Amino acid sequence: MGLGKGLFQRTELLLGDEWMKRIAATRVILFGVGGVGSWCAESLIRSGIGYLTIVDSDRICVTNINRQLMATTQTVGQVKVEALKKRLIEINPQAEIHAIQMIYSKETSESFGLEKHDYIIDAIDSLENKAELIRTATRTPAVLFSSMGAALKMDASKIQVAEFWQVKGCPLGAALRRKLKKTECPAKKFLCVYSPEVLENKGGQTSCGTPQCFCPKANTGPGNPELLNHEWCSMKARINGTMAHTTAIFGFTLAGLVMQDICR
Repeated sequence: MGLGKGLFQRTELLLGDEWMKRIAATRVILFGVGGVGSWCAESLIRSGIGYLTIVDSDRICVTNINRQLMATTQTVGQVKVEALKKRLIEINPQAEIHAIQMIYSKETSESFGLEKHDYIIDAIDSLENKAELIRTATRTPAVLFSSMGAALKMDASKIQVAEFWQVKGCPLGAALRRKLKKTECPAKKFLCVYSPEVLENKGGQTSCGTPQCFCPKANTGPGNPELLNHEWCSMKARINGTMAHTTAIFGFTLAGLVMQDICR
């Protein structure tokens, strides 16, 4: 693997050569590379995952800089998945990383080949699309791990893991359960990362309000009509405050669940 031994020597000391081979052969698809998903992707690649598909429709906005791994003053305006892929390839040039600038939805679901992956990670913000992914992913042989709401949190010690129906105190988890009960329940159990902490926004502005917002709007390519005229910030009724340390721990915990499951 060229640099492989040096790259993952410390991980191999902990896990052994046989498990490193299994990790390198594992296929993961990650939906959403924002404050949670970007750190999850980084941890997966640094842990030796050999095949990773990252899916997100957005471009980097200046308001992403406080918490998203690939968001800097130099990357504002870039496609998120492409900026993240560039960083991940610099970490492990041997990794096979596919970057897909697309929205996951009921209409696009079949294009991702979920059944071809060993793990599906949900870090989607949209309630509708998140519910659709959960419904679909739990009907594949893949293992699903999902992030509940990571905004309005400060106390990292409150972040925990539970089976979806046992998540307590998370408004997003409650909304998902209500929605899925009304439509179609998940076909199997899956673990979620969540925190029962819910703080209040103390700042007066709860919308984007910045001229440097680069959410996808147009000129996104004829092969992806779902992105045309799409712009996330103005579509959100409310934007909640977030911090890097909590969103990152959500992401790292998701990656840790993948590693633990492989090593079982």
